[in-house]
Amino acid sequence: MHLHWLKPLLGRPAPFVTVHLDASPAEVAGESGPVDRWRSVRRDLERDGAPAAILDELGERIARPDGRRDAHGRALVADADGVVVDRVLQAAPATSSGSYGPVPALAPVVRASEESVGVLVVAVDRTGADLRWAGAEDSESRGPVTETVDGGHDDVRKVREGGLEKRGQTRAEDSWQRNAEAVAAALDKRVREKRPDLVVLTGDVRMVPLVRDALDQHARELVVEVSGGGRGDGIHEAAFRARVDEAVSAYRAKRRSAYVERFREARGRGEGAVSGFDDVVDVLRRGQVDELIVGAGSLAGRVLWVGPGELQVASSRSDLTSIGVVDGEVRQMPADVAVMRAVIGQDAGVTFVDDDDDELLDGIGATLRWADESTPSESVPSQSGDYRRLRAGL
Repeated sequence: MHLHWLKPLLGRPAPFVTVHLDASPAEVAGESGPVDRWRSVRRDLERDGAPAAILDELGERIARPDGRRDAHGRALVADADGVVVDRVLQAAPATSSGSYGPVPALAPVVRASEESVGVLVVAVDRTGADLRWAGAEDSESRGPVTETVDGGHDDVRKVREGGLEKRGQTRAEDSWQRNAEAVAAALDKRVREKRPDLVVLTGDVRMVPLVRDALDQHARELVVEVSGGGRGDGIHEAAFRARVDEAVSAYRAKRRSAYVERFREARGRGEGAVSGFDDVVDVLRRGQVDELIVGAGSLAGRVLWVGPGELQVASSRSDLTSIGVVDGEVRQMPADVAVMRAVIGQDAGVTFVDDDDDELLDGIGATLRWADESTPSESVPSQSGDYRRLRAGL
């Protein structure tokens, strides 16, 4: 998962206000909504000394309806000049929180974003389709959450009276096909523009395959068919959402598995991947990382040394001064922020795995874009127990 949406933070001056908010709408009258949750977070930020003007701007952003009716989260980061990042997250945090300090509190936000899947739900019938977006997108560029596609051909009923039966069937089926093609054309365009991770296709059992077959290859590869949805009344929304959640979970697991398998294959060849905290920091500094593979808690409590540049990151101060970073520009930073800063700076991706994954020394590894003779390397232990001994320093 790439973190391009965090790029606006690079080079910004401290301090930062970071908000990780449950932005789910209130389901019943009297229940707390996002504005109420924000008030509680704001009180904590005020006690920490966050400027009132920035908190006012954050509050204005949060008060604007985001068009989402389902449970979801929101991540916002601001500096002295205003809100820099405003991101909708597919999953709502268990607890809304905020922080004010010299660096943005990115760990929970990045983890929540890595879990997110951009989903386009397409409910079709014989006259057109409703397109509904779900998942993480920048609130500034998200656009409408729902839109309707009108197929344009309304002769969709088969006639079953006397000699008109065959002609009526043909005309109706022709209208279905043309409407399916119109929906597919609109869907192809939205996929190119918005690049969803997954397209859920549901609705009329005759129209679903017609629309799918009319899509271009790229959009068709993103499609998963899920039964139970539709445009009309009588849809069991809870059951349909559960099926969509299953499809999203399967996609998320497949995506994560693909990155991990690529890492394992590269390590098995003895090239194209590194594992272990110091070696990963080394390749991050050299701009070699394609995908960071990291245990969810492996960076907790660690610190790194950084310079003014995003890739100026090291395990010790001397490592930075030895490559020409002026001593006065070197500072310590929490490892989770420093590592993500370097990942963003080289347009790499991030995949989270279980902390006890035996493939990862120190709970962290990376696949590489390139390697040379000076790239860190390690012998590949043949048994999982060897990984544990190496991790323990035995």
